[in-house]
Amino acid sequence: MKKYQIYGVGAALVDTEVVVSDEFLKLNAIEKGVMTLVDEPRQAELLNALSAEKHHLMKQSGGSACNTVIAAASFGSKTFFSGKVAADDDGEHFISDLSDSGVSFHKASPEAGVTGKCLVMVTEDAERTMNTYLGVSEQLTGREIDEAALLESEWLYVEGYLLTDDARAALIKDVVTKAKESGVKVALSLSDPFVAQIFADNLRAVIGDGVDLVFCNKDEALAFTQTETVDEAREALKQSAKAFAVTDGAAGAIVFDGKTTFSVPGVSADAVDTNGAGDMFAGAFLYAVTAGQDFKWAAELANESAARVVGQFGPRLDPIEFDSIKQTFGI
Repeated sequence: MKKYQIYGVGAALVDTEVVVSDEFLKLNAIEKGVMTLVDEPRQAELLNALSAEKHHLMKQSGGSACNTVIAAASFGSKTFFSGKVAADDDGEHFISDLSDSGVSFHKASPEAGVTGKCLVMVTEDAERTMNTYLGVSEQLTGREIDEAALLESEWLYVEGYLLTDDARAALIKDVVTKAKESGVKVALSLSDPFVAQIFADNLRAVIGDGVDLVFCNKDEALAFTQTETVDEAREALKQSAKAFAVTDGAAGAIVFDGKTTFSVPGVSADAVDTNGAGDMFAGAFLYAVTAGQDFKWAAELANESAARVVGQFGPRLDPIEFDSIKQTFGI
């Protein structure tokens, strides 16, 4: 039996989440509904604009893969996370928050610099818009990869956001290759339509001869496969992955377990904030798979968990919500 069920690698970011109006996005020339990489002055400019309007800001450790491994840990998985933080207050906050969530972290000492930050702006229609300053997370190296922990894991989970530059893509390609050679299963999230389209070559280089599981939503699937319909995208994804889960919000998910493709109905929710729904889906799904459940059960748990996230503000659930889901699913 391996020490960890899931080893996640991702951008270590401190998330600041805030509710804004569509007018705020327009006034500040922010493209709605996607993740945009920005520099530190631009992010500071936006934070100052929000402070001037006296918005309530919620701050916690984040990043896509981080949110996923925290979700899996909350269900009971033993998880490990690798990401790069700086020797600053936000870096300390990130590590402390991760530890409080029961997730192990690599032992490489933080270096000088600025910890990455993601400004998550949520509008009244529950759509999330992200402006991200990567900080030192953009300088992720092999120093932050704990090879011993990786080889002692059942699954490696990688977020597509890491592949937005060639240096980190090359590093992740090496990590994925090492995992494959050592019998560690590989799961990859396409992360965002813009990542799936603009950085498709980096994604394909990391995928290589195929990964074990791909997570994506409908728009990401269409962008990555350059197809017009979900059915076409589904067939194209089979060239890249042994299995996949394609989510479509309230419509549920289409899942391929390597043999059979099936639809799992969504769970209704009064949408408040879609931020973190995909991360939660992946975390719940991976927990279920590593706990020995089949893909249908995994998708049902993941849909329920994602719906709970959509129905609240913020990408994580309170312990009482996890307890409720566990009771419903007999966990």
